[in-house]
Amino acid sequence: MFSVFTSHATVSGAPAGKRYGTLLALLLLTSGLVAAGPTQISFEEALRLATAASASAKASSAAVAASSQAAAKAGQLPDPMLKLGIDNLPVSGPDKFRPNADFMTMRRVGIEQQWVSKDKRRARSERAQRAVEASEGSYLETVANVREATGKAWLTVLYKQRALTLVESIGRAMEQDLETLKASYRGAKVTATDVLQAKAELIQSVDAINAAEQELDIARINLRRWTRTDIARVADTPPALLAHVPNLPASDLDRYHPAVLNALRAVSLADAEKTVAIRDRNPDWAFEAGFAQRSSQYSNMVSFGVSIPLNVNRAQRQDRDIAEKSELGTKARLEYEDTLVDMQSTIRALAAQLETLKRRISRLNAELLPNATQLVDLTFSDYQAGKGTLTAVFKAKRASLETRLQVNALELEAALVWASLELHVVPHDMADQSRTTQ
Repeated sequence: MFSVFTSHATVSGAPAGKRYGTLLALLLLTSGLVAAGPTQISFEEALRLATAASASAKASSAAVAASSQAAAKAGQLPDPMLKLGIDNLPVSGPDKFRPNADFMTMRRVGIEQQWVSKDKRRARSERAQRAVEASEGSYLETVANVREATGKAWLTVLYKQRALTLVESIGRAMEQDLETLKASYRGAKVTATDVLQAKAELIQSVDAINAAEQELDIARINLRRWTRTDIARVADTPPALLAHVPNLPASDLDRYHPAVLNALRAVSLADAEKTVAIRDRNPDWAFEAGFAQRSSQYSNMVSFGVSIPLNVNRAQRQDRDIAEKSELGTKARLEYEDTLVDMQSTIRALAAQLETLKRRISRLNAELLPNATQLVDLTFSDYQAGKGTLTAVFKAKRASLETRLQVNALELEAALVWASLELHVVPHDMADQSRTTQ
């Protein structure tokens, strides 16, 4: 269990009790100065800062924008091809390489256009749009990951702050006890053993403060990693640990839970790929028109033509492509079903864990904490009445602190479970806005 007490630091020239008291006072003053730093940041503000600052979220957003650009051109016809040339140029005899000598020599200019059917272009546009939606799903998943990690970092800072406050409060109490003991010792009311015990408890108290400060510093660093902001303290207003996700229907998971949403959009993309493969089974024709110029004594000419690809082995090429896309669609559907079941099971497990932790916290607050406080009061009363020892008082105080730290640790655990449950689902307004704007 966590105990409350620090090191044998020495303030030169001061009596032993003052040395420990001065060290503790310096630690408490330092933590007070830290707390008086930048403005406290709320939970929602931390989420907003992290979402705005996240490079990974910006990268995913850029990917969505890139997919949107690709979708805009997917339904267009290919660019026409300009064709230039010289036909029937002599390469031997007296007219060799003379473009105006032979009546069959022509300078030719033409244009060729590959014609993609309307059905094909519509299918390709649909596939491109499904790709945009898949990129958008990846963006929303990145945002959800950032929000979850930031929320957990913020909650960790909050409960580490509370833990530090707890160990500081017991440190102050131990300092007061030591001063009281020193006065009693001078009056021969307590033994030297009692004074030494108090000093040992104070040393452990200062060490506990150091350890709590270290944990809080690490938590702040982790929070800064997401918010890109130096935050000395977070507002002591945690979110209500109410679980809404377990009550969401499967249709809402399809829309707002990134893992399920991505799996469903993979199905749509696979279906669009199959439709494109079916449309590509029929070849694209190419149309060409040209103008041929001959010498002035001969007539100019125009020509027209069409190029038609011959699918001479359709069963082994186009049909196999369709079969491949069909199997990939089956794979995507099975993965979607598995993802949905997995997420529903995970949500139920997290919800059950959260409720169990909340019941434990409630029970400890209602039963164990009052019992620990009462034990401190009783042992102190016995000590004052000469029926108990100071060691028993110190043990009771340590037990009370450890109980409060145990409750604080359970509250942090419950908050982290709540964050895993609630923050990985994208807020409805954010998801709906993303669908509207992309």
